[in-house]
Parts: sequence; C-alpha cells; structure tokens
Amino acid sequence: MEENPQVIFSWKAPLRPYKKKSSTILRFYIAVALLLSLIMYFFGDKILLIPIWALVFIFYVLTITPPPDVDNRINAFGIELAGVALRWEILSHFYFGKRFGYYTLTIVSRAPYFYHAYAVIPNEEIKKKILSLLSQNLIYQEKPEKKFTDKAVDWLSNLIPDEEEITHQEELQVVSEKLRKASL
Repeated sequence: MEENPQVIFSWKAPLRPYKKKSSTILRFYIAVALLLSLIMYFFGDKILLIPIWALVFIFYVLTITPPPDVDNRINAFGIELAGVALRWEILSHFYFGKRFGYYTLTIVSRAPYFYHAYAVIPNEEIKKKILSLLSQNLIYQEKPEKKFTDKAVDWLSNLIPDEEEITHQEELQVVSEKLRKASL
C-alpha cells in the first residue's frame, strides 16, 4: 500500500480506554439495578424497568468486550480519529486526561456545537509527539474547565468500587481471619 504524503503522524490505539474487570464489578451493577428495579416496581413505575436493565446490559457489554484497535492520523489539513476527519478550521482546543492507565486526548470544536472527539494515546512518547504537532494548530489546555456534566461523571465514577480497592479489602479480610485463628 502506498503511503500518503499528507499524513504527518499516525498511531494505532484502542477505541476507548479499557481495563478488564472481575465479576465483582458486574455483581455491583446487578445489585444496584435490582435495588432500583424494586424501588420502581413498588412505586408503580414498571415501565422504568426497561431502561434500567438496558443500562445494565450496556455496562455489561462495555465491561466484558475489549475495544478494537483503530488508526488515528494527523495530517496537513486536520486530524482523523477512528475514521472521523476533522479539519483544523473547526477545531478549538485540546487537552489530555488519564483513564485506566491510558492517556486520552480530547479535541473540542468551535462554537456553536462544541463537538468533543476522543482518542486513546498508548504511551508517553506518542503523547509528547502529538502535543508538539497539535500545539502548532490548536490551543493546548493543561487543566480544562469542568462543566456540570463532567463533575457529575467524576462523582459517579468515584462511587463505583475499584478493582484494587476490592482486592485490598479482600486481602485485609484474609489477614484478619488468619490473625483471629492464630490468636485462638
């Protein structure tokens, strides 16, 4: 295949940040859904059971299914993320975040739509290269302003237990049981 001379930089990365989760997080999703379902059932809003269980299914699929790898490119006219081409003229600024051990690139378009495009950056070297290339055409924000929805998502994501916290709690329980048996 012939290489495109307009492509300045390209990289392959997963479509979204992904970390394999254990069955405990799935049990957490099901427990919350059952609790909400019982509340809705007793209040007589049985139609709300459908979206609750639809969300559980979406969480299950996104938790179990690893994302595919996609090609991302920066070219002379803009950036192409997972097959979606965005020209420099419509883009406003960009910033980086971190999720599940991956860096995430967020590119925001100009008003009136403020479209957000996301890409996963697999490592630090690629992040530095992308930072230098995008800084030539877009504004870099080190700390982006958080809207209400961003704050709400952060708050909700802090409610979901982390794998590390769960395994740490299990380890503490095992150690405390051993100590209790040793003291008897």
